[in-house]
Amino acid sequence: MKTTILIVDDYKDTRELMGRALGDDYNTILAPDAESAMKALAADPSIALMLSDVRMPGIDGVTLLKTVKATYPELAVILLTAYGTVDLAVEAMKEGADDFLTKPVDLDQLELRVKKVLETRRLKTEVADLHRQLDEKYGLENIVGESPAMKNVFRRIRQAAPSDATVLISGPSGTGKELVAHAIHRLSNRAKGPFVAVECAALPETLLASELFGHEKGAFSGAVARRIGRFEAADGGTIFLDEISEISPAIQILLLRVLESRTFQRVGSSETLKTDFRLVAATNRDLSKYVAEGKFREDLFYRLNVVDIRLPSLRERPGDVALLATRFIREFSAANGGRVTGITPAALKLLEEYPWPGNVRELRNTMEKMVVFSSGGELDVDDVPEEKRGTRTSFIPAGGTLGETEKARILAGLREAGGNRSRAAQILGISRRTLYRKLDEYLKEGTQL
Repeated sequence: MKTTILIVDDYKDTRELMGRALGDDYNTILAPDAESAMKALAADPSIALMLSDVRMPGIDGVTLLKTVKATYPELAVILLTAYGTVDLAVEAMKEGADDFLTKPVDLDQLELRVKKVLETRRLKTEVADLHRQLDEKYGLENIVGESPAMKNVFRRIRQAAPSDATVLISGPSGTGKELVAHAIHRLSNRAKGPFVAVECAALPETLLASELFGHEKGAFSGAVARRIGRFEAADGGTIFLDEISEISPAIQILLLRVLESRTFQRVGSSETLKTDFRLVAATNRDLSKYVAEGKFREDLFYRLNVVDIRLPSLRERPGDVALLATRFIREFSAANGGRVTGITPAALKLLEEYPWPGNVRELRNTMEKMVVFSSGGELDVDDVPEEKRGTRTSFIPAGGTLGETEKARILAGLREAGGNRSRAAQILGISRRTLYRKLDEYLKEGTQL
């Protein structure tokens, strides 16, 4: 489909000449004056670019430019004049012109400049769409909650975001730590820079060093080319280190150095490089306990814990279950044809009574399952998965601690899955890595699985 261009010039021969020159590649609309141009823009929202003469009877081209930009800010504009001066060009650019050409117009130049301006406009639109999508997915407004605990989280995010201070986000698995990291980045002065995420627990020490700091060709077996590390890629933006508690002592030393000096060396290189980043880290462990046990460097802990944000478990904010469930129903219903309109009070009561050891992630997975398998209308008790019903009396210890509740739920999920750990992770709404780590802890405690 051809892009539409509006050509405005009081000289008929000039506007028709430009129309013919551009007509093979674009749809062209011709207008003799500013008034006709405004009517054309109002009638055809597909117009992507306006070529306008500056000197015209009545409303001149610069005034038309101002009016158009106020009404159609995304419209690309190129001004044309036989009286080109530096001052006029500067004024036109300040008012939002994308380019400026003098007459008589070189038709080859015209085609090149039109193509360039439209390509720039396309890229700007794509970037704007990307930012909008990021805002929709990661904006602060998408972290749902009205409980006092969540209101405190929102306050901490707003306070921390404008600074460059290092942030440590803690909380159980599935509470949305990466979502908070994204929100901090989007609300910061670095929002236009990159957001680089690293899952520290997913890689062994040797590969993590290369991932974080990069490597030179031949630095180790398999290093067939130079690789840029995540700290280098995060220059001017934010780097997010998830599961920071899982890094080895050797990586802790390297991380401490880059935090203190903003410098690092690629693996296999002696060259010191500088990088400008903001660090946000996350953990589902008690790092202060790790420090006391000698598992985590105390100096690094204090470097990380400049601003601390603790995310509560879903069990600590039961009043938010209804808000989250409703939000997820809208999201998944829209993605599945809009068949589901809501949820009954009885079904919602079951969800509110369930302890949600997998937290928001588990709730989200459950709501998606309920919406997908529903026949439409309101979700009811029968739509609530069997494993989410009656949990308070069936296997949750009376008066148990949060850790005991989580343990009981995980073991019950494992039994329900017949010992299949992948299936148990799906039922619980947690990652397999988290499940394996929890089960390993229980085995060390002497629990029979």
